[in-house]
Parts: sequence; structure tokens; C-alpha cells
Amino acid sequence: MRQNPFFPSELITSTYRIDFEKLYEEGFRGIIFDVDNTLVPHGAPADERAVRLFARLKKIGFECCLVSNNKSPRVDMFNKDIGVHTVALAHKPLSGGYRKAMELMGTNRGNTLVVGDQIFTDLWGGSFMGLKTIMVLPIHPKEEIQIVLKRLLEKPILWLYRHSKSYSNEHEMS
Repeated sequence: MRQNPFFPSELITSTYRIDFEKLYEEGFRGIIFDVDNTLVPHGAPADERAVRLFARLKKIGFECCLVSNNKSPRVDMFNKDIGVHTVALAHKPLSGGYRKAMELMGTNRGNTLVVGDQIFTDLWGGSFMGLKTIMVLPIHPKEEIQIVLKRLLEKPILWLYRHSKSYSNEHEMS
């Protein structure tokens, strides 16, 4: 039975709590990251925690790509101290940004995963592409109005996900 395209493969409280070593052991080699509210609050530059995370991911052996609906100046400002691939103006959930990211990383659908905080952009797009999706909770509650409205639509989906057979709250608790 095919999983609901709006359900993440996993729900984890924070990007910084994901067991990336385990994912590498499972065969994943590329990670597509959203930036705002997935790695840092909206509009913030890369902080020390983000810089350490990407250094760790590179050491493990991952290729990484920031895929954002933001314009290049925002994505480039975040990436300045990170140094990974980027796709700006990705038009998520459309597939073009995900395809471009996999091309840049030299990965494919079978060994690439998506980490993001929004169902209707990051996760729906990744799910449509057949990628493993990890949803993280937003880092900061302050968001633009269009995102606040999308969060209202996400609530019943997350309720259904949490009450489905495919969910175990052990992931969210970690």
C-alpha cells in the first residue's frame, strides 16, 4: 500500500537530532535540505550548530544540497560558511529543484532523502519524487503569513499521521 503523499517517512523534532550515521549505513548518500525553519530561523545566517552539522555530514560522506524557494542572495548568504550545493527559486513542491539537486550531488531517488519543515513544499515534493522524507518541527514560530496559513492546513494531516499505523512517537521524541 502506497504511503499518503502528505505523510513524511519520519517525523523528528529537529534536524539536529537526526541519526545521519544510521542513514548513511542504510545506503543514503545525498541529503536535500530546506533552509528556513529547518536549519535556522527564517532569514538567519548559518550558525555554529549548522556549520558543525555540515562538517559532520561531509565527514560521514554525504553530498548535500540546499533547495529553497528563496532567491539566490538568501540561499548564498546561508551557504557562505557551509559550502554545499544550492538550488534557489526551486518552486517546491515541483520536481525541478529536486532533480537539479540530485544531478548536482550525483545521487538518485534510491539514495537521496529530503529534510524539511513544511508538508506542502518540502515533503510533498520529495514524496512525489519517490524520496525518503524527514519532517522536522519548525525552529521558530515567527513566520510569514502564507506559511502561517499553510501550517493551519498541516495540522489535520499531522493529526492523521500521528494516529496512523505508520507512525511511532519514538521518532518525534528523539
